[in-house]
Amino acid sequence: MSFPIKVAILGGVRTPFVKSQTNYLGQSNQDMLGATVNELVKRKKLQGKLLGDVIAGAVMNHPFDWNLSREVVLGSELNHNTPGMNIQRACGTGLEAANIIALKITTGQIEAGLGGGTDTNSDMPLILPKPFTHWLIRFQNAKGIKAKISQLLKFEFKFLKPQIPGVMELRTGKSMGDHTELMVKEWKISRQDQDILALRSHQNAAKAYDEGFHDDLIMEFQGLKRDTITRKETTLEKLLKLKPAFDKSPTGTLTAGNSTPLTDGASIVLLGSEEWAQKNNQEVMAYFKDCEVAAV
Repeated sequence: MSFPIKVAILGGVRTPFVKSQTNYLGQSNQDMLGATVNELVKRKKLQGKLLGDVIAGAVMNHPFDWNLSREVVLGSELNHNTPGMNIQRACGTGLEAANIIALKITTGQIEAGLGGGTDTNSDMPLILPKPFTHWLIRFQNAKGIKAKISQLLKFEFKFLKPQIPGVMELRTGKSMGDHTELMVKEWKISRQDQDILALRSHQNAAKAYDEGFHDDLIMEFQGLKRDTITRKETTLEKLLKLKPAFDKSPTGTLTAGNSTPLTDGASIVLLGSEEWAQKNNQEVMAYFKDCEVAAV
């Protein structure tokens, strides 16, 4: 794709990524996304700057986060006239946010903006069953004491049983791991090949830390400076001993060692035109050239 106006990548920052329901227990999406924006504003000296837009989102959306991006702007040192918008594209939300910012820049709609994503499974919204919602509406609409008492007598304690949002696809009832089990069988990817790939991933991540690759990318958050999901000490022998986590039958191949855990964290990136970067003394690190989305 050819962009009419070149889109420069000017900087980015993220929190360490941690296994859900551990280190970031109680930290909201706004807490995490706000921390990354504040850190990027500080690093790039954006205090008081009016940006064209701040676009971000999460997979698990809390009802209180309906205006997440705008609230993050108001909690930052950016010019508070900077707009904010929420989006959601499952696990691709952060990338799509950056894509939208890039498209706004290349069409001349804005000069610069922030795109990012956040997600937590440690501050999940609990949902009460629909019968409770319907009962509550009928109770509120009841006219007079007798009508309200009549509705009270219809209350059932099972109405208060909370429902926790799952990670299953609505159409299939299967998780990402379940679907991946189907995929590796179709493509004939062996258990050993998966474990070798997982081992390389952990080794490469550890090497990147040791060589300082992440030093200017990962900020300190909640006392952490590194991802907690990287296992530097793991070996192929250890990985091969793990039992399947999704398909429990002898044909199952995905384990806790070669699968991605549910994680909490947030990230943000600053994009801008070359002209804006020059005017605001921002170094161009790279260029946003293209983005494609596909469904299967």
